Amino acid sequence: MSTGSDPLERIAAALERLAPPAPAAADWLAHPAYVWTGSGTRAVDPLEAPPLGLIKGVDAQKAAVADNVLRLAAGAAAHDMLLWGSRGMGKSAMIRAAVRSAQAAHPGRIALIQAAPDESLAALLTQLRAVDRSFLILLDDLGFDAGDAGSARRLRSWLEGGVEARPANVRLAVTSNRRAIVERHMAEQDDPINPRDVVDDRLALADRFGLSLGFHACSQDDYLAIIAGYCAHFGLTFAEDDALAWSKQRGGRSGRVAWQFINELAGRANRNL
Repeated sequence: MSTGSDPLERIAAALERLAPPAPAAADWLAHPAYVWTGSGTRAVDPLEAPPLGLIKGVDAQKAAVADNVLRLAAGAAAHDMLLWGSRGMGKSAMIRAAVRSAQAAHPGRIALIQAAPDESLAALLTQLRAVDRSFLILLDDLGFDAGDAGSARRLRSWLEGGVEARPANVRLAVTSNRRAIVERHMAEQDDPINPRDVVDDRLALADRFGLSLGFHACSQDDYLAIIAGYCAHFGLTFAEDDALAWSKQRGGRSGRVAWQFINELAGRANRNL
């Protein structure tokens, strides 16, 4: 004969079956890269990135990023980084390439984590604080609109001065199309009450990065040099007129446009990259 508790037990068992399993604890020492989803972690293995030598036209920026990431991997003092400027100039690719290069120099000592600048980042930082490894957290293509001031304030706190500031073994790398990151409106320039304060507040977030690097649109020579470097690496040939026509069709020159042209050349040659 059933007891009065049976229906409750059956309901509890049904709810347990419906509930998603708790995410497995991340092994922060096992993989070269991770994606932080906000509630858990997904391992990325291998870390896909071009060799640093293939990233051309931004040599000074590349040297600064590679040196900074190498310091982090070695356990030395390193900067949080802001890579800002023109689209398609290889900002996030440079971060991945620098991490992979540092991993070759210091095996197992550094990993890349892609994340978003939301409240869950605090939980990630708490986990990483106890790990004997260095981490670079990539916040890619960042921009805060006028209604997202909270995320901007949290990022400032993580960078510097807040009680949840990132631990010593973690640095942030942010890519953005604007140096100021936070959206600005022309009306702010016409504000008669301390207009400069408004601008300074927008730039205050950018100023918290120890390393801020600008990426600007390719010159024609840089664009052709990028293509020539790719062609030499992959054993392809190209005509300058063809490469320039390709960039005109796409409305500009950038590392991304150059890579798309290389992909076209490989396809014409019945090659895969």
